[in-house]
Amino acid sequence: MGSTNVSVIIIVVQILMMINMFKTGNSTKLPSTILIFIDSTMDTGNNNYINTILKGYHPPYGKNFPSHIPTGRFSDGKLVPDFIASTLQIKEVVPPFLQPNLSDDELLSGVTFASAGSGWDDLTTLATRVIPLSKQIDMFRDYIRRVKRIVGDSQEKTNKIISGALVVISAGTNDFGLNFYVMSTRTIGGYQDFLLYKLQYFVKELYGLGCSTMIIAGLPPMGCLPLLQITAKFMNPFNWKSLEDNNSAARLYNYKLSKRITHLQALLPSSEIVYADIYESLIDMIRYPYKYGFVATKRGCCGSGMIEVAFMCNPTTPKCQNSSQFIFGDSIHPSHFAYQFLSKHLVAEILPKLSFNNTL
Repeated sequence: MGSTNVSVIIIVVQILMMINMFKTGNSTKLPSTILIFIDSTMDTGNNNYINTILKGYHPPYGKNFPSHIPTGRFSDGKLVPDFIASTLQIKEVVPPFLQPNLSDDELLSGVTFASAGSGWDDLTTLATRVIPLSKQIDMFRDYIRRVKRIVGDSQEKTNKIISGALVVISAGTNDFGLNFYVMSTRTIGGYQDFLLYKLQYFVKELYGLGCSTMIIAGLPPMGCLPLLQITAKFMNPFNWKSLEDNNSAARLYNYKLSKRITHLQALLPSSEIVYADIYESLIDMIRYPYKYGFVATKRGCCGSGMIEVAFMCNPTTPKCQNSSQFIFGDSIHPSHFAYQFLSKHLVAEILPKLSFNNTL
């Protein structure tokens, strides 16, 4: 049996153990629903329904998804929200564009408002025409109104569902890759502080709408993402940063983010806001790929592996033979197998720290 298969079996066993840990007698620590915001690492198909070039609805995306067909996820298989939903016994995390066709149970199971290509900075979405942060909040307000109708116009029940939800937020990479390294005139420190201001405002908005339990992911090791290195070097050679400079910038941002989250936790009564360190998990895969069954660490499975993403990663693009050996599925997004390991960290290290007000 290959090392990758052994690793997957270990993950499945650990997830099953975590489910048992969440349950205590007749009570449960499971959330009422799961709500997802911001970018492509969390988008399970929203971009399928908007006019943008950033879509993942064609092969080879979806190759390792249970249905083996592309769903709009920027992955050859599942994303972190899918793995978390399975752990929390939530059926699926669906795009809100499907709301009119969803049953009440499906709508209340989990919804993602995320849009591939989005970020904290509204300028990030201008060129790609994806769903900006402000629109994602509006979509969430529409969701709350429908939840209230589902529970019989009961504000109390609606409040308990929203306050008992798990909110997962991931953003920032696009702001650097599609914005700062291409056209921004700010200093790196000034731009980080600007993004964190936007993040704080967004978290306060969610809190004002009833959300109290949130996981906020930090930046990955940006210098190791194939496309960001190409973008930074060739689109703006005078502002190009080395691999380590980019990774150092990500680490500094993550340090500031963790401090900001501590501040928000103290500022917002009865909130649970947790920092998710994906940097260390991903950099460990890159430095020690053999531990996880990976072989290729510097390029994605599509084509050259350096620039192919979205429409450039398509049915005519040559693909690697064994995607389970690749950390990156395309030139910027982790593969299905890498997402499994990232999800393992969230499940094992973060979810047990959370409690949910989900008693209706």
